[in-house]
Amino acid sequence: MAERGASGSGSSGDSLDKSITLPPDEIFRNLENAKRFAIDIGGSLTKLAYYSTVQHKVARVRSFDYSGKDAEQDHEPPYEISVQEEVTARLHFVKFENTYIEACLDFIKDHLVNTETKVIQATGGGAYKFKDLIEEKLRGVTHVWGPVIWAHSLTQLRLHFQVETEDRFEWIGGSSIGGGTFWGLGALLTKTKKFDELLHLASKGQHANVDMLVQDVYGGAHQTLGLSGNLIASSFGKSATADREFSKEDMAKSLLHMISNDIGQLACLYAKLHCLDRVYFGGFFIRGHPVTMRTITYSINFFSKGEVQALFLRHEGYLGAIGAFLKGAEQDNPNQYSWGENYAGSSGLMSSSPELCPTQRARSGTFDLLEMDRLERPLVNLPLLLDPSSYVPDTVDLTDDALARKYWLTCFEEALDGVVKRAVASQPGSVDAAERAEKFRQKYWSKLQTLRHQPFAYGTLTVRSLLDTREHCLNEFNFPDPYSKVKQKENGVALKCFPRVIRCLDALGWEERQLALVKGLLAGNVFDWGAKAVSDVLESDPQFGFEEAKMKLQERPWLVDSYSKWLQRLKGPPHKCALIFADNSGIDVILGVFPFVRELLSRGTEVILACNSGPALNDVTYCESLIVAEYRGLGEEERLLLMQTGSSSPCLDLSRLDKGLAVLVRERGADLVVIEGMGRAVHTNYYAALRCESLKLAVIKNSWLAERLGGRLFSVIFKYEVPAE
Repeated sequence: MAERGASGSGSSGDSLDKSITLPPDEIFRNLENAKRFAIDIGGSLTKLAYYSTVQHKVARVRSFDYSGKDAEQDHEPPYEISVQEEVTARLHFVKFENTYIEACLDFIKDHLVNTETKVIQATGGGAYKFKDLIEEKLRGVTHVWGPVIWAHSLTQLRLHFQVETEDRFEWIGGSSIGGGTFWGLGALLTKTKKFDELLHLASKGQHANVDMLVQDVYGGAHQTLGLSGNLIASSFGKSATADREFSKEDMAKSLLHMISNDIGQLACLYAKLHCLDRVYFGGFFIRGHPVTMRTITYSINFFSKGEVQALFLRHEGYLGAIGAFLKGAEQDNPNQYSWGENYAGSSGLMSSSPELCPTQRARSGTFDLLEMDRLERPLVNLPLLLDPSSYVPDTVDLTDDALARKYWLTCFEEALDGVVKRAVASQPGSVDAAERAEKFRQKYWSKLQTLRHQPFAYGTLTVRSLLDTREHCLNEFNFPDPYSKVKQKENGVALKCFPRVIRCLDALGWEERQLALVKGLLAGNVFDWGAKAVSDVLESDPQFGFEEAKMKLQERPWLVDSYSKWLQRLKGPPHKCALIFADNSGIDVILGVFPFVRELLSRGTEVILACNSGPALNDVTYCESLIVAEYRGLGEEERLLLMQTGSSSPCLDLSRLDKGLAVLVRERGADLVVIEGMGRAVHTNYYAALRCESLKLAVIKNSWLAERLGGRLFSVIFKYEVPAE
């Protein structure tokens, strides 16, 4: 693996505090609770992995004991809220130049408290070089299980593997042309010695000034040959005949295209030879650089005629450390768990280019951080996905859509004051709530600025990732559920309105009731504190309620309107089992979803109601749903099954659902999936293809998005889909 920076152990007198700009305890977080270490040392970079436990606050709800009381009194909330301490497991990854290895080992030795750490798993060629230093500093038993040759040798040889199963793979070939070639030739051509600076030069260059194109060879005749005039006929072809100097930028860009196209073509040929349709790329040459990834992707598409897909590993730099860590973690059965990135503690993909993101570089120095939290429950695909391998949750990729990216980043920046205010208000008894909320503001703001300069910093940028990052940052500063009291109040109000809403629905004829139920679902979905247009109304008009929300809805025909098709389906036989993903607490779930569920139950349809496992905005959680359903007698209905999704996000990823939910969906033969809300049915899953009938409905509560979709504020999406035979 090609790596940049100087090698060596550094001077023993180096101070970690003096050599970097980020405080050491922000780099080696939760070190005092570390239980296991693994290290991957390359020629220039060290990747450290360690397992730790983290104590943080969680919000809990518990039903009141109403025995001997009148539960209908206005002053009685439906449940009580408490905040408790919880311990969870976390994987920490830190990447730094070998220059700092001695200072880092000193810091670890001085702060490591846990005595369970007996073995450090190590890999990479540098594991042998620094073996004595590691043993000397940490005074433990160090087990070096040998350099993983394929991971360590990518500077010299581009290696290609065919992977069939988790433990079955085959080396199928390679090439001497790769990242090291780009670095070496680039240094000769431009006199630039640093890898990242070469890439930065390439990003500003015009390769056509150096390369000979098809149109340069054939002129206008290229069209008769069916070739694009912009195709490269000869890399550096113009340099042999042009009597002029070429810029460093243009030469770097030409070289980048030459290497990337060669890699792409070779990978494509190997894939076709072995009947493969996906190629995963890793190595230092890639490292999340969009120019490199774009060129390789184009090359793969061109040479395979679109039949082979290029995929890139975002955290490939940690593969060696992860492998070493797993080598010593067999007793913990790591495959039993699912993991999710903690965006609050990860630094994202960094660049050393001073012009790309100076503020982020100044903050982080030369250290790169990644954190993964162990989730409480294993996550799997929804069994009803038509093709799990091609499923993409997110509707819009903000990495590619510059206009949408600019809007949404600005939108989240402008909403920050309101989120801070809500966080402080959620903990009135805390003396340091304002201080912690300000720290949250600074961290989230910093991440938004990073994303303005590097949209790919945390992988594919989407509205979902922006929302999840905000939730992670709130949790980082012990704001586990800023909307807990809002939800408690709104659930109480909605529960008192429930009998009246049911009486009104029952008084209607069948066909009229079906439309009223759908309008109730949509009106309930208006109550989304995550939408500024709604939160402004709710804060300024406390009397705004269910009936007022109905008046806000777009009149039919709706922006997307499949209601007539849905009504016709309801005149047929009942569904066997409906899976419903709920959105918001309060009016949404109680006055919108519950009556809809009640109607399906009356038709003989079993219902699985899936709610978030943890809090996000004012979304209803599984624990809250248990209480409010029991409160109105729905909890006694045997054919209503309340389940948790395994998620704590305002959006929905159908490829990462609670395993228990997935098993139940399969066992009960679910033949209808209902997804409601902007986050779950518009920002995600709008194009999700399922193997059964699906109903996606939402109210568009963002003017910019509504206009982009061809509608206006409070336009309605009602999308009923039936899979092809």
